[in-house]
Amino acid sequence: MIRVTLVLEPQPEGGYTVTCPNLPELVTEGDTQDEALANAYDALTAVLELYAEAGRALPPTTHHEYRGDPVTLEMAVPLEV
Repeated sequence: MIRVTLVLEPQPEGGYTVTCPNLPELVTEGDTQDEALANAYDALTAVLELYAEAGRALPPTTHHEYRGDPVTLEMAVPLEV
C-alpha cells in the first residue's frame, strides 16, 4: 500500500476538481465530492498503471503549499493495480 495526497477543490461554477501534488498526471473532477473521489480513485489506478508500464518509479512525497481553501485527503491504495 502507498499513501497519496489528494487535493479536492470546489469550483466556482460547481463541482470539484481533484489533483495529486506528487502525481501531476492525476487530474479529474466530479459534480459531487463523492463522485470526484470515485473518479480520483479510477484516475489514480490509471496513473499507477502508466508508471508501472513505463518502468518509472513513483515520485517522492513532498510538502506542497496550496492557494485558496482546498480539502486535502490521503488515500491508501494497493501497489498491485
